[in-house]
Amino acid sequence: MSIIQWFPGHMAKAIRQMEENVHLVDIVFELVDARIPAASRNPEVARIAKNKPHLIILTKKDLADPQQTAAWMTYYREHQQPAIAIDSRANVTPKQITKIALSILSDKLAAEQAKGLKERPMRAMTVGVPNVGKSTLLNHLVNRKAAQVGDTPGVTKGQQWLRSSKHLELLDTPGILWPKFKDQETAQKLALTGAIKEKLYAKDDVALYALSFFRKYHASALLERYHLNDADLELSDIDLLLKITQKVGMRDDYERASERLILDARRKKLGGFTLDRAPLTGDSGEQ
Repeated sequence: MSIIQWFPGHMAKAIRQMEENVHLVDIVFELVDARIPAASRNPEVARIAKNKPHLIILTKKDLADPQQTAAWMTYYREHQQPAIAIDSRANVTPKQITKIALSILSDKLAAEQAKGLKERPMRAMTVGVPNVGKSTLLNHLVNRKAAQVGDTPGVTKGQQWLRSSKHLELLDTPGILWPKFKDQETAQKLALTGAIKEKLYAKDDVALYALSFFRKYHASALLERYHLNDADLELSDIDLLLKITQKVGMRDDYERASERLILDARRKKLGGFTLDRAPLTGDSGEQ
């Protein structure tokens, strides 16, 4: 298995800028992919945010397993961590985010008013891994195309201030990863969901990881999508990938079949899925 790692110079620069600017904001909006709520949390964000109020925003909930998303929301509530799961394009999203942010900052804003300070908008720093849907959300929040959107991770390179409403101003930051992943499973999750540039990982490695996951949690989706039978699921991951390669008419071109499998997963052709299983209620285990 090839090692996956991606931490270019612009990400290191973005982290330095976040460290310099965090004092300017009232709250940190950390966007995480609802399909990988744990793997897409950048440990650098916790270090930089320090004691700032912190809202976790689960993006792409429409691509995730709804039962797992609900379980993650329960987990956050139990740990007093403010969080919201969203469809970035939904019309209610800007109001939802503004409302929860106002709630989190209510004591601070009330204290400022009690001191006679002029009413002002909240200032939030938005952070997240590449391709988490940050630019799509920001454009919806400000109701204009202020941030460049693309399917390729790493589109946004610099920081900019955006005005959402009279209540909210946003500091947009580039998608950032961290210098070293704690394990390669985290890297594979990020690769499968599109947070890492394709040229930086072996597609067959990521496809094999996907097969292992879907075989365990969504076997029926594999059977239906690739016209397999129950006996096929008894094959090894490698043999199953070769079987799928033949089923989709690619003969022995398992590289193309690997790419097809990855894209099928991202485009919900295999149904909604969540790679990070929510911790059990009151426990640190997995469901």
